[in-house]
Amino acid sequence: MNLTQKILSSHLVEGEMRKGQEIAIKIDQTLTQDSTGTMAYLQLEALGIDRVKTELSVAYIDHNTLQQGPENADDHRYIQTVAAKYGIYFSRPGNGICHQVHLERFGRPGKTLLGSDSHTPTAGGLGMLAIGAGGLDVALAMAGEPYRIIMPSIVNVRLTGKLRPWVSAKDVILELLRRLTVKGGVGKIFEYSGDGVKTLSVPERATIANMGAELGATTSIFPSDERTYEFLKAQGREDAFVPLAADEDAEYDEVIEINLDELEPLVALPHSPDNVVKVKDAGRPKVDQVAIGSCTNSSYADLMKVASILRGKVIPEHVSLVIAPGSRQVLNMLAKNGALSDLISAGARILESACGPCIGMGQAPATDAISIRTFNRNFYGRSGTKSASVYLVSPEVAAAAALTGYLIDPRELGEAPEVPYVEKFEINDNMIIKPPEDREKVEIIKGPNIKPFPLNTPLSDIEKKVLIKVGDDITTDHIMPSNAKLLPLRSNIPELAKHCFEIIDENFSKRAIEWGGGIIVGGSNYGQGSSREHAALAPLQLGVKAVIAKSFARIHKANLINSGILPLTFVDEKDYEDIEVGDVLKIENAVEQVKRGGRITVKNQTKGTTFEVDLEVSDRNREVLIAGGMINYVKSKNTKKTG
Repeated sequence: MNLTQKILSSHLVEGEMRKGQEIAIKIDQTLTQDSTGTMAYLQLEALGIDRVKTELSVAYIDHNTLQQGPENADDHRYIQTVAAKYGIYFSRPGNGICHQVHLERFGRPGKTLLGSDSHTPTAGGLGMLAIGAGGLDVALAMAGEPYRIIMPSIVNVRLTGKLRPWVSAKDVILELLRRLTVKGGVGKIFEYSGDGVKTLSVPERATIANMGAELGATTSIFPSDERTYEFLKAQGREDAFVPLAADEDAEYDEVIEINLDELEPLVALPHSPDNVVKVKDAGRPKVDQVAIGSCTNSSYADLMKVASILRGKVIPEHVSLVIAPGSRQVLNMLAKNGALSDLISAGARILESACGPCIGMGQAPATDAISIRTFNRNFYGRSGTKSASVYLVSPEVAAAAALTGYLIDPRELGEAPEVPYVEKFEINDNMIIKPPEDREKVEIIKGPNIKPFPLNTPLSDIEKKVLIKVGDDITTDHIMPSNAKLLPLRSNIPELAKHCFEIIDENFSKRAIEWGGGIIVGGSNYGQGSSREHAALAPLQLGVKAVIAKSFARIHKANLINSGILPLTFVDEKDYEDIEVGDVLKIENAVEQVKRGGRITVKNQTKGTTFEVDLEVSDRNREVLIAGGMINYVKSKNTKKTG
């Protein structure tokens, strides 16, 4: 068996591991962050359990860290108290980005991890089967329910050779994005092997696994080997190590070869992570801002490279450089060895150990600015400035841009920096709060901005207008923008929904309210990007009953199902062209059509035409949709058990 099959088989609860079949797996660990966590814990409360059933669950505060009003602080207090009540570890604000901290302090090879963040696969660098999902799926996992997915294809990425100076792990995943595009990983797990893997440290592997999310992949995973042991031992956690690898005769659905020797520094141009070219071919634009950090590139080794490049130098006066260490551990170590002083002396502004500008929480670029970032996404408007152009690069390329004021190939700087091997990391877990023994005494505190999540009604016949028609690769940022202005509303869906689709159409929410809800029509890969279920909950709040698209991104499709919104795909994509905003679409005998499976007939009442759509979901999810969403389905099942 390959490594993915080994972990899946040891956690298999239901189904057979046949491609395209639904399977259910046991989840060992979960993680949430504060942007998605409030809603996940409200849903956990609604499930009626007394404590989490997982081996370990951790609640992180790393997204909504600007306190311009009480909303974010209230959410943090709620998460801290609900974590204590339900037996969940709590990582305090400032302790670091969830994926970086989980890699350092909690991840265990061979275990399964489900997280309410699309970059949860970062832990695949440690040999975990780590999957991003919507908050409700994570709440269900905390309640002891297995996680259900369609058995993916397993792609073997064979790495040979060794990265040359100035070329980094970021360039490996950018190369994959260049070859496969943001649609290339949908329905797939990427499993890395080959002699080249042994040359990569765990943080480097984590960078590659992290941005597998941008391929649309279910997850990515590396073997657990001597490099894994070195990392865990340096973290004082060698007891967590188990060796894991694919069998020598393991079979895969697809094989991709990457020779690390042949890679050069790469860059993703605006406005998509797959718009990749060699840095030397990018035109050498003048740079206004450089941002270094995020869950992709904020490890100790990453920032030590940046400090080495900037040591004894000063950035140009037209460049704004901001750096966010990935964890307090990283920040402490930089402070103790003098590298932090090197960064500050060079002109860097040091941000707290959090997601920060990657999630749109501060540091929006100037009008028409060029921003060079070590992040994982450069979607239009995500930075907070619609007119800005965001480029995605490695820490080495970012440091070279900060130093020279231009996007240049870092090999022009001469000798590459060497980062010494770390035998022992700085260990201090006093910002991680263990759940108390006397949980019964804990009072859960909810601020006034925390509103109940919306619930759908059981499925009935649909006759609604088309509210909006969008093209290919619509992201969750398009559907439900994520920025410093809107992040405090994540726990208030009625208010948040007013901003749904506003990047594309500022009148969308008003129209949805006036028309009494409706239907969304989209192109291919609809809903790519973040795991945020708010991109389904906001349309639900506005009365959206169905989304008809050419294809869906995995997590968003699951979130639509959980919300009771029909995710339908065109049988003939040409039918997409014939639909206009305002057309009345009708689905008769909806319950019967959904229940029996197969194709569903849709009538365009306005045009007097008929077309067919597919509802490609499991039998169980058909029941979920008929019930009006997962919460309704679970409640109905529990009622039958106790009735």
